[in-house]
Amino acid sequence: MIPLLIPMEGESHWPPGVDSFDSRPLFPELGPDYYWLNNHLAQAVIGAILVIVFWLWVARNQKVVPGKKQFLGEYLYNLLRNSIARDILGHDYRKYLPYLVGLFSFILVNNLFGEFFLFMFPTFSKIGYAYGLALCTFILYNAAGIRKYGFGNYMKRMTLPAGVPLGLAWLIIPLEFISNFIARPFTLALRLFANLFAGHLVIMVFVVGGGMLLTMTEPANGFPVPLLNAAGAVSFIFSFAIFALELLVGALQAYIFTVLTAQYVSSAIAEEH
Repeated sequence: MIPLLIPMEGESHWPPGVDSFDSRPLFPELGPDYYWLNNHLAQAVIGAILVIVFWLWVARNQKVVPGKKQFLGEYLYNLLRNSIARDILGHDYRKYLPYLVGLFSFILVNNLFGEFFLFMFPTFSKIGYAYGLALCTFILYNAAGIRKYGFGNYMKRMTLPAGVPLGLAWLIIPLEFISNFIARPFTLALRLFANLFAGHLVIMVFVVGGGMLLTMTEPANGFPVPLLNAAGAVSFIFSFAIFALELLVGALQAYIFTVLTAQYVSSAIAEEH
């Protein structure tokens, strides 16, 4: 992995921006056709492996009186099962619980990569990965609805709610179609992406800018060196508070994405809308 804040040849530290989120090819010598094999793809794969290993680890050697490992696994599992799957999906929750557990775990791990020193980059601050997860959710809730009601009846239920006068169908059908089949996946992805992108960009500004100020050896814009160095130190200290906030945001966004996924599935298989 090439750390995000280490510039490549010809690049500069400042100012951080969209270019700071560019992926680094793992094998640049192979040419542009293999640039998709990059550090952020490797992060996503590592995240998936960590999720699988974690749940296999906590599921082994289950005991009547749980130890710390089993307690951790059961706590997370029960949190997702009771507060999301069962409360939102009702008696059908068991069908979708594995996906919801895997979804939450995968998002959380990849969000925490933004605070982990080997990566220092949240995977979902790349919009393509957020769209990929939103597409999986889009396929899931539509497949669930079609399986239960059939394609034609499902489309009718999702575009023309019960009780709507036929005279308003020309207005309601396009609005419901946009809401359920276009806006849902886009807003689901953008919410996750925007929070991770903005948070990491703020961290970069404080860390990189603080590093520049802390290492200044000459006055700049009339400010003496001691004042610049002091501002750099304050910036570094404040960045720890932002890191803590990002930990909270990463966990919260994983929870919100999972809750919305469960709600979309619930709306697709509900008896009435």
